Amino acid sequence: MTFGARRRMLPGGWYIPLTGTRLTPLFPSSVSLIPFTSDMPKNSAVKESEVDVLIIGAGPAGVMAALALARNGVNLRIVDQRPNKVPAGQADGIQPRTIEVLQSYGLAERLLKEGNQMHIAAFYNPGPNGDIELTDRVPDVTAPTARYPFEITLHQGAIEAIFMDAMAEMGVKVDRPVAPTSIQISKDEAILSDPKAHAVEVVLINDEGTEVVHAKFVIGADGAHSWVRKTLDIAMEGEQTDYIWGVVDLTPDTDFPDIRNKTVVHSNNGSCMVIPREGDKVRLYIQLDDRQNNFVTSDKRIDKDKVRPQQILEVARKSFNPYSIKMTDEFDWWTIYIIGQRVASQFSVHERVFIAGDACHTHSPKAGQGMNASMNDSHNLAWKLTHVLRGWADISLLKTYEFERKTYAQDLINFDKNFAKLFSGKPRTEDFQDGVSHEEFLRIFQTFGGFTSGIGIRYAESLITNTSHQSLAAKLIIGQRLLPQIFLRAADSRPFHIQDLLPSDGRFKLLIFTGNTADATCRKKIVDVAKELDSMLSRFTTGKISLLFDILAISSATKAAVRYNDLPKMFRSHWSKFVFPLNVNIQPLISEYIRVLIDDTDVRGAQGGDGYRNYGIGPDGAAVVIRPDGYVSMVAPLDAINELDIYFRAFIKTP
Repeated sequence: MTFGARRRMLPGGWYIPLTGTRLTPLFPSSVSLIPFTSDMPKNSAVKESEVDVLIIGAGPAGVMAALALARNGVNLRIVDQRPNKVPAGQADGIQPRTIEVLQSYGLAERLLKEGNQMHIAAFYNPGPNGDIELTDRVPDVTAPTARYPFEITLHQGAIEAIFMDAMAEMGVKVDRPVAPTSIQISKDEAILSDPKAHAVEVVLINDEGTEVVHAKFVIGADGAHSWVRKTLDIAMEGEQTDYIWGVVDLTPDTDFPDIRNKTVVHSNNGSCMVIPREGDKVRLYIQLDDRQNNFVTSDKRIDKDKVRPQQILEVARKSFNPYSIKMTDEFDWWTIYIIGQRVASQFSVHERVFIAGDACHTHSPKAGQGMNASMNDSHNLAWKLTHVLRGWADISLLKTYEFERKTYAQDLINFDKNFAKLFSGKPRTEDFQDGVSHEEFLRIFQTFGGFTSGIGIRYAESLITNTSHQSLAAKLIIGQRLLPQIFLRAADSRPFHIQDLLPSDGRFKLLIFTGNTADATCRKKIVDVAKELDSMLSRFTTGKISLLFDILAISSATKAAVRYNDLPKMFRSHWSKFVFPLNVNIQPLISEYIRVLIDDTDVRGAQGGDGYRNYGIGPDGAAVVIRPDGYVSMVAPLDAINELDIYFRAFIKTP
């Protein structure tokens, strides 16, 4: 009997006695189980089910994973112990790179419509009389290549709703309230190495009873107090600071002139941050002093019963002098927290159970990274799970999730330590020269703009990131996301953002920079490249190349000279001519002519042009591989296209 075979007991040899309320062991389990509590269902029949991927937790990381996997046709289930989605508050900031990612799923338009945009960051510091005064205003995003050079703010519940509505279109909804009570991973190496095996068993309970879910993979996206992480005994490594902050969401009545800009306030009374939100709402982060407010317990925890949002706002009112904020009793949401900076010791167990989002990294919220890091964890993991489940890639591909995202998380914590220290430090004044100067804070704010925006994230060399021919596309940094660029469609000179032509559909994108196809010698070379590429890619897909690869040709010919049908048919065939079984909502670019692009300006000279130069590609062209998550993974010379074969054979299976 295989591990996933049906039986009348729970995983690990536990069963539920009909008259009892606790689990009784028949033989030892590989993972500790959480005992039932008295309010759990009694005398319930045990239901069993199978699923490819079980997602535990429907916060930002969970719904991103569910959407990405559903778009790729994966059989999934997502559960959450909360009876409803977040109604207000929680995370609220979307960074420029995350907007690009959401655009690749077709979600950015609604986010842009509903959210607030932050373009300017203002800085206030103590003036000569001790009150605050404006020191500087600078662009909020300091990432020159950002397609969306701003942040968007919208409360977490509204962001989750965007995902859940998109999921509902594919028949996927969050099961709630559902709580996991036990999890067991097979110890059998043969089962663990077989991606078709249901190697994980999870016991769920809800008001209707108990269910045993047999899953191939599990994603724990259940927050900072993750049940999955704790049950699997994964340690959180790091430390807790002494910095205490309060947060209030409100519609303020104030004369503060930068209330609609992201604003950093360093005052003699403490530090504050203003985050404008959707509508007229504003979030205030306020530094608190426990010596004046006895709300921290002896074990360094917050006793929220000793704090009211009016106390937090009163601290802010003092910090904003000479400007006023009227006191109110109406708050959309509020909380208080001590900054902790920790990273999980591991992000997966046997590449069968993964943790994502706050379950594997926690840090201060002032740099606006939490929700963004969480969703990009899932964006990184989902395509890899898809490839393994489809039988396209070896299960070893899943090791790159921890390699890439744990490295990023540790970099994030290291940045956050410096940023939180500067943010929470006292400002420099004539009487206190050891304080934080505006110049020092601004330098960190701008120096790390590429990191905080998500634009500068770079994955190191690995199984799926090969830097051998970086010089052939010198400005397309291998390991970073594809730079935004407008190209023209060769057939009609219509401009397109290249990112809009590369949806998150689980496929690798091959950008073939052909050189000048108006030249006969170049055309002859491209014919040879197409034949070799067709032969190579067909070996991975039994001839149905578009199942796994999407190919776009980009010529340096001008709009006056180009003829799109001079290119081999392989470079201008449309994916719909093949059987494409994945549940992908491709954006409506239905013409086969979209497959050939040119690097030229539009008819008004306002958009496009200089793509080869902006990417650092010479006149001889190059082949650029874009991973399914939008990151550049390899570059190859056109006269050595076989190097792509070597690259893909390292992790993609041949039928």
